[in-house]
Amino acid sequence: MSTLERRYRHLLRAYPMDYRHDRGDEIVGTYLDLADPRRRWPSLADAADLVRGGLRQRLRAAGATDLAPGVRLAALLALTTAAFLAGFWALIEQYPPPAEAGVPVFGPFTSTGIVAWLAWLVVAVLVLVAPGRATRVAVAGAVLATVAVLLVSPVAGLPRPPLLVLVPQVALGVLALAVDNHLPLPARALPIVAAAGGGAFVAVAGNKLFWGSYRWTSEQVLPATGAVLLGVGLLLAVGLAMRRDWRGGWAVVVLLTPIGLLSVHVLAGAVDGLGGAPRPTYPTLVGAALTVGLLGPAVLPAAVAVRRRLGGTHGEPCPTCGARR
Repeated sequence: MSTLERRYRHLLRAYPMDYRHDRGDEIVGTYLDLADPRRRWPSLADAADLVRGGLRQRLRAAGATDLAPGVRLAALLALTTAAFLAGFWALIEQYPPPAEAGVPVFGPFTSTGIVAWLAWLVVAVLVLVAPGRATRVAVAGAVLATVAVLLVSPVAGLPRPPLLVLVPQVALGVLALAVDNHLPLPARALPIVAAAGGGAFVAVAGNKLFWGSYRWTSEQVLPATGAVLLGVGLLLAVGLAMRRDWRGGWAVVVLLTPIGLLSVHVLAGAVDGLGGAPRPTYPTLVGAALTVGLLGPAVLPAAVAVRRRLGGTHGEPCPTCGARR
């Protein structure tokens, strides 16, 4: 066995064991026939294709064929939520502290967060006019801009939004990378409408806002946004399940991590409230965020395992009539 074949067979472990036993030689043989005989490592495209095919077969064996469409639905909801928050925070940035307060600012804005919010507003426009690769590149750029604000601002001594604001935005953005390339026009319009709605809310209530409003507004807006996102996800899950379509249920499972991060102030407050503390402490906030970040992603494989145990063929389309069993 050549080194290249051995490495292809190592990647083949992404497939279920019975599938490898039945078709492993055929799959590896096809890749070897197409590969340059001088290669010692599989190409990145081949490796990604093998892993993707293996995951697809595992989901099919578990009866979770609706997971991928559910992830794409969750990505649209995450992108819409991120756009709403970007529109909201971009207007909040228009209320910097007065000069006599002596609080550092970023030019005419409250903080460097304006860089991230503008990047997300560009995404909201692109998903409407240029869906596909351009949108996905813009989403990746917006995620990187948000991370840069999070990491670079303290090093440069510049003000930035609190972690409570930036961390859930990153989580929403990572999920938004899975947004469908072929959304219908009404779905593509959702992010820009949400961004405009977020900005309009601040504009209407502008005379009631003040500099430093990240601090108090984030504690009000983020949990409410998480609750709305959860409510919309549950309504979609119930509505689709009535048609024996399980995409909505998978979307809710995938969204649990960003929803938890949006609601981390409430979760931490519930923990500290047991000890009589009026407000959550910073260590409790960090602990709640880490707990959500660790437990949230673990729910998905657990849900797939439960689906497999309940019956691997449940919910798969009939090969002849297309109806779901």
